[in-house]
Amino acid sequence: MEHATSINRRNFIRVTGITGAAFMLGLNPVKSSGVSAILNLSGKSGVFNLTPYIIIEKSGRITIMNPKPEMGQGTYQSVPALIAEELEVSPEAIIVKQTSGEKEFGRQSAGGSSSIRGNYFQLRKIGASARMMLQEAAAGVWKVPVSECYADNARIIHKPTGKSLGYGDLVEAASAMSVPENPVLKDAKDFKILGKSSPRLDIPLKVSGKAIFGIDAEVPGMLFASIEHSPVFGSQLVSYDDKESLKIPGVQKVVKTERVMGKNRYDCVAVVADNYWAAFQGRKALKLQWNHNGFDKFNTKDYEQTLRDLSKSEGFIVHDEGDFDKVFADSRVKLDAFYETPVVSHSAMEPINCLAHWRDDGKVEVWASSQGASLIKSELSEVLNIPEDNIIPHILFNGGAFGRRLKSDFASEAALISKAVGKPVKVIWTREDDTQLGPFRPMTFSAMKGALSPDGKLIALQHKVISPSMSATVNAKYDRSKADDSMVEGISEQQYEIPNMKNAYVFSEIHIPMAPWRAVTSTTLAFSHECFIDELAGLAKKDPLQFRLDMMTKESDAKRVLLRIREFSGWDKPLKEGWGRGVAQFEFFAGLAAHVVEVSKQTDNSIRIEKVYAVIDLGTVVNPDNVKAQVEGAIVMGITAATKEGIIFENGMSKQTNFHNNPVLRIHEMPRVEVLILAEGGTVIKGVGEPGLPPVAPALCNAVFAATGKRIRRLPFDLNNV
Repeated sequence: MEHATSINRRNFIRVTGITGAAFMLGLNPVKSSGVSAILNLSGKSGVFNLTPYIIIEKSGRITIMNPKPEMGQGTYQSVPALIAEELEVSPEAIIVKQTSGEKEFGRQSAGGSSSIRGNYFQLRKIGASARMMLQEAAAGVWKVPVSECYADNARIIHKPTGKSLGYGDLVEAASAMSVPENPVLKDAKDFKILGKSSPRLDIPLKVSGKAIFGIDAEVPGMLFASIEHSPVFGSQLVSYDDKESLKIPGVQKVVKTERVMGKNRYDCVAVVADNYWAAFQGRKALKLQWNHNGFDKFNTKDYEQTLRDLSKSEGFIVHDEGDFDKVFADSRVKLDAFYETPVVSHSAMEPINCLAHWRDDGKVEVWASSQGASLIKSELSEVLNIPEDNIIPHILFNGGAFGRRLKSDFASEAALISKAVGKPVKVIWTREDDTQLGPFRPMTFSAMKGALSPDGKLIALQHKVISPSMSATVNAKYDRSKADDSMVEGISEQQYEIPNMKNAYVFSEIHIPMAPWRAVTSTTLAFSHECFIDELAGLAKKDPLQFRLDMMTKESDAKRVLLRIREFSGWDKPLKEGWGRGVAQFEFFAGLAAHVVEVSKQTDNSIRIEKVYAVIDLGTVVNPDNVKAQVEGAIVMGITAATKEGIIFENGMSKQTNFHNNPVLRIHEMPRVEVLILAEGGTVIKGVGEPGLPPVAPALCNAVFAATGKRIRRLPFDLNNV
C-alpha cells in the first residue's frame, strides 16, 4: 500500500507519481447525490476544484483513491471494486491509494459496517461517469455516435470496426467533457467484478511483508515513547522519580503528559528514547506515586449487584405498544428471566500505536492505524486546540480494530509528547496497556418478561436493559434525562409480531471509559433477546425455529432469512444422540443474519461446538469470499465473548492483562462453518462486518440447552463445565 507523506492541491501530482496529462474525477458521497467536476492536469498544470477518486494518466496508469481504512475487513479491495466495475478496469490493473483526510472526500472513516452499504451506488456512479466521458471522447476522435462505443478492460472499442483506444490515449479529450450528473449504471447481470470472488489486493502485500501498518511507520530522526498510565481509572499522579530511567542508555527524556478520551483526562508519564526497548526499560524503572481517589475500591462483583438492584426501577420507556402491563398481569402462562454479559476488551492483534510529528510550522503530522482520517483530524483538533487543517493524518493498514480505533487518544498522546521533545515520536502500547486501559465493551444486563396465550402464542414481551452508557463515559454533555438509544439497539426493531411490547432502559453510572465493540450493543442484547425467545418457545412446547416463524405472518427479510437457514442447516433432520442445535437471528442498524449452531455433549460432560451454519442477508454482494471471511471472523469473536473470560475489575483495575488470561478462541477450538449469502438485489444494501456476530452467543446457548437441558443466562460460560 502506498502512502504519501503530505497531500495538498499543489503537490498532489508529485506525491501520487502522476506523469504527463491526466484527469481526475471526484464525488463527495456524503454531501452530493450527483457527480462533480473533472480536473485537468496537463503536464505541470495545477489541481483545480475537487481532489479526485479516479486518476487516469496518459501512460494508461489508473489510480483509485480509497477513503475507507483497511482493518482486515477488505475495503482495500471492495471499495475500489465499486468504481472499477463501472469504469471497466480490472482490480489488478489499478493502484489503490488511501485518502488522508482531504475535505473533498467527505467523512473518511470505517465503522458500523457502513463502507459498502453507505457508498454502494455513489461510488459506482463515479466509475460510470468516467466511463461515459471516455466513450464520448473516443466518439469524438472517430467521428462516430457515442452509442457505437463501449468500454472494456481500460479501452474504448468501436463496435462496427473493432478499433480501440486506451484510456490513456483519451485522457486529454475526456478532461474537457462535462461530467454526467446521472450516469447510467450497469445491470447486475453484466457485472465482471461485483458478486464474484476476487483476490484481495492487500493480501499479497501482507503476506510478503510489503504492507505498512501503523506500527511499521518510520520517519527520519524519530524517537520512541513508552507510557506509564495508572491502571486504576480516575487516579491522579502525585509524583514521579525518573532518576533510574534516565540512566538507561538511549533514554532521552521523561515527560509528564496526559491521555485524553472525551471528557476524561488521565495523568501519565512517557519515557522517550532512541529505541523502543530503551523506552520500555526506562518506563519500568520509573517510580510513581498515585492518588487513586477511592477508585481503587471499584470491583466487578459490587458493580454487577448495582445493576441487579437497578433492574427493579422502571427506567426510560423506549418502546410501548399495546398494553404490556395489563396483558402480562392477566396472563396465566408467563416467564421472567435475567441475563448478564461481561465487560470485553477489543484486543486487536496490532497493539495500539501512533507516530506523530508536531512540526515547527504548527502542523501535526500523524501516521496511525486508525479507523479513519476524519476521526484523527476531528479529535486531535479538539484535544490539541488547533485547526483541523493543521492536522495531516496518514492512515496505514490496521491490524484489527473492532471499534477500538474509532478513538484517537493514542494519537493525541503521541502528538503531545512530540511537542514536548520537539521531534517525531512513535508511541507503542504494550499488550498489557491495551488489555487494561480500555475503552471496553460495557457489561449489559437484561430483565426479560414474556406472556403466552393459552394456545402458546407470544402476546406480551418486555426487554429492560440495565447498563452504563458508552456515551456517558466519554461525553460531558450526555443527557441523563432520556434513554441512550445506542444501549437498546435493535430490541424494538425485530420483525416478530408481538401485540404488546414494552421496552426500557435503566442507566447506570460508571467511571471507566466504554466504547463500541464489533456489532456494538447488539452483541449483548441479541444474547438475552434470542435466548428468551427460545425459553418462551420451550414454555409453549414448540419448536424454537417454528415458534419464531409463527410470529412472522407478514413478509420480511427476517422471515426470509429464517426460512433459508431452516433449509440450509437441515434443521428438521434428526441429530446424533447427545447433540443439540440452536437458532438465533438478529437485525439491527448494520444488517441481518441468522445462525444455527450444533453442539455435542462429550463423555466428560463438556460441550464441543461442532458446526455453525450462517445466513447473512446483504441485498447485494461485492466479494463473496470476503463476506465469508467476515462472517467466520464474527463467529470467532462471538464464541470468544461467550465462552472465554471477560474483563473483571478488582481493586479498580482490570484483572486481565494479556492473552494468557484474556484469551481468544484457538484454532483447534474453531468449529466448521458454512455461510450462505443472500444477495437478491434491491436498493437496501446491508452491512457485512458486524451482522454475523450478534446471533452467535444465543444460537450457541440455545444449542447447549437442546443438548443438555440447561439454560445459560450469564456470559461467559465454561464449555468444559456447563
